[in-house]
Amino acid sequence: MTLGSWPAAATVAPFFNARSVAVIGASADPLKIGGRPVAGLIEAGFEGRILPVNPNYPTVQGLPAYRSIADVPGEVDLAIVSVPTRDVHGAIEACAAKGVRAAVVFSAGFAEVDEAGRQAQDSLVALARRHGMRLMGPNCMGTINVRRRLIASFTYIVSGNWPKPGGVSIVSQSGAFGSYCLGLARDQGIGLNLWATTGNQADVDFTDTLAYALEDPETRVVLAYIEGCGRPQALVGALERARALGKPVVMMKVGASDVGAAAAASHTASLAGADEVYDALFRQYDVHRARSLEEFLSIGYACNLGRFPTTPALGVLTISGGAGVLTADTARREGLDVPELPAPAREELRALVPAGGLRNPVDLTGAALHDFSLWPKSLRILMQQGGCPTAVLFMAHLGRNPVFVERLRPIFEALSAEFSDRVFALAMDAAPEVRRSLEERGMLVYRDPVEATRAIAALVRFGRAFAERGAAEAPPVLPPQPDLPAGPLDERAAKAILAGAGIPMVPDRIARTAEEAAAAAEALGFPVAMKILSPDIAHKTEVGGVALGLASAAAVRDAFARIGASAREKAPGARIEGVIVSPMVGRGTEMILGVHRDPVFGPVVMAGLGGIHVEALGDVSFRVAPFSEAEAMRMLRELRAWPLLEGARGAPPADVEALAAALARLSVFADRHRDRLLGVDVNPFILHPRGRGGVAVDALIQTL
Repeated sequence: MTLGSWPAAATVAPFFNARSVAVIGASADPLKIGGRPVAGLIEAGFEGRILPVNPNYPTVQGLPAYRSIADVPGEVDLAIVSVPTRDVHGAIEACAAKGVRAAVVFSAGFAEVDEAGRQAQDSLVALARRHGMRLMGPNCMGTINVRRRLIASFTYIVSGNWPKPGGVSIVSQSGAFGSYCLGLARDQGIGLNLWATTGNQADVDFTDTLAYALEDPETRVVLAYIEGCGRPQALVGALERARALGKPVVMMKVGASDVGAAAAASHTASLAGADEVYDALFRQYDVHRARSLEEFLSIGYACNLGRFPTTPALGVLTISGGAGVLTADTARREGLDVPELPAPAREELRALVPAGGLRNPVDLTGAALHDFSLWPKSLRILMQQGGCPTAVLFMAHLGRNPVFVERLRPIFEALSAEFSDRVFALAMDAAPEVRRSLEERGMLVYRDPVEATRAIAALVRFGRAFAERGAAEAPPVLPPQPDLPAGPLDERAAKAILAGAGIPMVPDRIARTAEEAAAAAEALGFPVAMKILSPDIAHKTEVGGVALGLASAAAVRDAFARIGASAREKAPGARIEGVIVSPMVGRGTEMILGVHRDPVFGPVVMAGLGGIHVEALGDVSFRVAPFSEAEAMRMLRELRAWPLLEGARGAPPADVEALAAALARLSVFADRHRDRLLGVDVNPFILHPRGRGGVAVDALIQTL
């Protein structure tokens, strides 16, 4: 295993590859928590040493028992601690003295209970770290390595039915949820590799186990359940590593309610809820976010196949016209194409099935129940002439009929050999042994054509992401950035700082009298805009502090008096430093660029329609800073307004490349100042037609 990119992962290895396992608090009763790991190791056929530790018994479940871990002969790689809470510290001390490399602590009653429990937990971690020992838990269900038949858990879900080895690893912060997923995956015949539940995460946490699973060569896909993230940069690093390795991560993140982007002066802060930021992170690093347990396991099952097409063309072969339409509709919603077959291919199909649907979906009708050669002949046409690297085959109940199964078996053997690089998902009701037989031939088997289509769409998204991001995409390099000044910043100071980061700003001049304002307007050229200048007024329109389209010196003088009086009336405590005069910017698309300081991930960058639309429509997209221009472009394509930016109803396309460049620079600026930056609003950013760039006409920076 290559662990150089994640040095801490090497220290997690004993939880999964131990050759000697001591169970402290081992019970003779295999149904008790202290008895389950002993029984599990025996039943699974673990080939290493099983070492029960209990001073009250000479033997435990037929194995010699030891009074203490100090009495165990030889080295101990892994200790399982299942003793009352009051005895855990002593057990860890004994493990440290023995030189144990890692310990799983089942015992509860620590930080999850009260402050005294937290202090006791901290003491455990300090003790372990002094001796170079890693702790899993406390209050966890432990770990399993399916291939090594190593179980360091008290879950009973694998009792009597050990999982099939495969490429799916499961990492869960919740023990009960992780155990439930393990059982469901096993029952569905999904091949499993590693399984871990991290409990209180006092030492080894979710990101450590995620990183280890990703680095394991036997892991093809990781299914990960997370409730919260205590080490955000480590999580980002693990997801970056997953992308570099080409290993998909399917994540279930719970706690989706908005726990509070505080209502600050920034538009961005009011739109960037906690769940939106996690969503953005997962999109940024090509993580598939599952919204249900069914989806969680379904996508993991598909990824275990290890085939990730890059072309979204889907062939649909069915014996039901309705199922074909359902599949095609799902494909469209999931971003797949169902391309119409070329005329020569349709003519070939017409000769085979004169009464069938021939365009794609291909409806074989009931004829396919009498002439089984229609399946391979039609599928070859879809694959070869239709250019489809994937296909969904709706076969209804054929998998339940032994006669049909025997006739289909050689057909699928031949197809799997002929198209070994393609993805076939069979939507059918099949007996378990039939399903296993088909899966052994590289087929995916689902009961629901919608689920089958969604799984293929996920494989294509992973495939395209891995292909597109093979080369590293580096964020832009900015010139040296001075530290942010202390105190609130007025608009002109904010614009100057952002201009220094490479974000284009409209030229302006400051004026403190009506005559200075008129002179500034003459120099800049009419028409002009005028705005109140104050570090204490974030949204100028709310205090009547903006005047637009001023076409003469007289209009400028009148506006100076009007907006000054309005601002003083509606914001009596604000410091008024004068006005800003700037030329009116030509018509374009109003966008917003923003930065919000997320309490977990730090600076998060936002883009969306600007002006008055930002909060009314909420059409925004987020990314965690920093990122590249290519990532900024992907971010923009997520907007519902993207068709407008491409040019709608004959309008010229907007200069989205300039907007992406500004977003990427803003992300680097935000990352550079992450310790002091609270928020940024650039609203509006006027985006001109392609080739003409864009310019910010207003800016707000908030600092800590």
